[in-house]
Amino acid sequence: MIHIAIVEDEDIYIQQLTEYMERFQKEFFQEIRLSFFRDGDEIVEKYTADYNIILMDIQMQFMDGMTAAEKIREMDKKVIIMFITNMTSYAVRGYEVDALDYMVKPVEYFSFCQKLKRAIDRIPQSNENYLLLPVETGVLRLNVKEIYYVESYGHQMIFVTKHGNVQSRMTMKKAEEELLQYDFFRCAKSYLVNMKYVEGIQEGCCMIHGERLQVSRQKRKEFMEALVNYMSEAAR
Repeated sequence: MIHIAIVEDEDIYIQQLTEYMERFQKEFFQEIRLSFFRDGDEIVEKYTADYNIILMDIQMQFMDGMTAAEKIREMDKKVIIMFITNMTSYAVRGYEVDALDYMVKPVEYFSFCQKLKRAIDRIPQSNENYLLLPVETGVLRLNVKEIYYVESYGHQMIFVTKHGNVQSRMTMKKAEEELLQYDFFRCAKSYLVNMKYVEGIQEGCCMIHGERLQVSRQKRKEFMEALVNYMSEAAR
C-alpha cells in the first residue's frame, strides 16, 4: 500500500485531490492510503516518517509548505515531496528540499495522473527496512542496514550508523524488539550489535566498525553461537 499525505488548507482542493486519488486507484489498480493535514505545522508536529509521498500546498496560514518541507527533510531524506501551488515562481525553489515536481492550481486530472505515476515510480522497491526513532526534533527514519550498533547511554540511546551518531529516547528493550528480526544481538547490557558488521572477537570484546565492544560473560557463549550461525547463513 502507498501512503500519501495531503497538506492543504482549502476544502475545494482537498475534495478535488481526494476524488482524483479515488479515480486513480480504480484506473491503475493502486492501493493508496491518504492522510490529511490542514497546515505545514500540523504535519511537522505529527510527522511519523511512514509516508511514501507528500503533496504539499505552499501557501498556508501558520507554516508555509517550503518551510514545512525543509523541516521534514531534516527527519526524512527518502520521502517524495511534490508541491501544489498557484505560484510557479515559488515552486521552482523545490530543488532546495529535493522536491520531485509541482502541480499548478487548478490541478487538471491528466497532469495529476502523470505526475503521481512518476512519483510512485520513484518509491524505492528494494527490501530495505527502516526504524522510526523518536528524536528531539520529532521522528527520524533510519535505514536498518546502516546501523553498526546501538549503545545505551544514561537515559538516551546512541545509534552508531554509517552517517554518524543519532540520539534517541527509544529504550534498549524497544530497540532490541524492533531489531532482533534483522540479525541484531544484544551482546551486553549496553550494546546491541548488527551481526553484519562484526569483524571478530578479541579478549572478550566484539570488534565492530573499528571499535571494541564488551561482550558480557553471560552472553559470550550465546553470542558466539549466534555469530557462527549468522556467518554460515551469509556464506550460503
